[in-house]
Amino acid sequence: MALENLFPSIGTLAQQADSQADANEDNGRAGTPPKEDDDRVVQEIESLCMNCEEQGVTRLLLTSIPYFHEVIVMSFRCEHCGFSNNEIQSAEVIRPEGTIYTARILSRLDLNRQVVKSETCTVTISEYELTIPASKGQLTTVEGIIRNVIRDLSHDQPLRRIQQEDTYTKIQALIDKRHRPQGAANSEAPMPPFTLKLDDPAGNSFIEFVDSMADPKWNLRTYRRTREQNVALGLVADNSVVDEDPSETAPTDDSGDNEEIYIFPGVCSSCGHPLDTMMKKVVIPYFKDILIMSTNCDHCGYRDNEVKSGAAISEKGKRVTLRVEDSEDLSRDILKSETCGLTIPEIDLILQAGTLGGRFTTLEGILEQVYEELSEKVFAAGDSVGSANPDGPDIQERSKFEIFLGNLKAVKNAERPFTLILDDPLANSYVQNLYAPDPDPNMMIELYDRTWEQNEDLGLNDMKVEGYEQDDAES
Repeated sequence: MALENLFPSIGTLAQQADSQADANEDNGRAGTPPKEDDDRVVQEIESLCMNCEEQGVTRLLLTSIPYFHEVIVMSFRCEHCGFSNNEIQSAEVIRPEGTIYTARILSRLDLNRQVVKSETCTVTISEYELTIPASKGQLTTVEGIIRNVIRDLSHDQPLRRIQQEDTYTKIQALIDKRHRPQGAANSEAPMPPFTLKLDDPAGNSFIEFVDSMADPKWNLRTYRRTREQNVALGLVADNSVVDEDPSETAPTDDSGDNEEIYIFPGVCSSCGHPLDTMMKKVVIPYFKDILIMSTNCDHCGYRDNEVKSGAAISEKGKRVTLRVEDSEDLSRDILKSETCGLTIPEIDLILQAGTLGGRFTTLEGILEQVYEELSEKVFAAGDSVGSANPDGPDIQERSKFEIFLGNLKAVKNAERPFTLILDDPLANSYVQNLYAPDPDPNMMIELYDRTWEQNEDLGLNDMKVEGYEQDDAES
């Protein structure tokens, strides 16, 4: 049997249910027995109730969600004790990579977005410091998730008020923020915006987008699972650690300092606790040496990464122009130094030098970071969206920026060709040449003389590296 017949869409199932209801009604009048169980839209199975140990009924619905995949919706109810349970399970295999779905909830309409939350998914709302750990699967909406959170948090509030007053106060403040104003229409009631994030290592969760995947309020990012996540998913045995041969893991003499990681003690700029900054030298083929520095605070979670050049200052600046035509170009390694500007003329994107700092990633990674930074800052500024004048200048500017973010998403997904320009006065930026050592037909590299203003901004006009001993002697 074809997969489409086993997992029809919700719309198809609704039509089948209406047709069967009408047919059963006609058969009942004519005295004809109803259809067999195999033809039913919802399959019913008798199963044991774990609450009262009597027989209940489990109902199964096999369906497919557009732009996602096949799921099994299950509902159990016991008529003896009234116990009920609803759950959703994925009918697909575990995805090769984990997924992170992010949706900016700015208006009441965004609360209607459909959400598929698998049993391995963690839900986060950073604005309220709220994290929902992995639990049973759900097929719901954004509003349904918020209602469930309020219901669960409100359950033990009278007891917390007596035993843990501080905890009661914090939870009650969160509940009051999410309650709708009474007596106000849904479309007129102001709603504080927030960001909903689904992190699923199995890749079987989903947030609905509006119109298309170019929805500026919606974003999808994939990542490689850690070993701990693979163990939790059952893909790797917990005791599968094999003793490695030290001779195989030890660096050879040819590796040199390139394999060594240096650790420098320091102080966290966020919380003031001591931490370690790690630095490693990396040699980029056909380019130069760079230094990658990473800082991670275990106390407050502060993180920072930086890339510095490990070579001398170049005599000339460098401008790299890359024509991106397909998704293969997005996998190119890219080094953007802190003195480099980034431009994509097709969507009027201009990043000045210093934006994002130094980054060593892929083209897809840096575009993803640009999109996240811009969308987060712009959407976070819209606290008065619900009460703003729809014809006001703020709403018009927001609409223009949403169009820009849609174009940026199309670019970062390689849905349209575009031109990437990196302009670095210190020539410390780099884009991988896929044809190295031969010239890349889609990439043009220009060397140019820096202007006096550029040297002044970089502090090179006052820098003297020859004859300074004589000047010190004369002074």
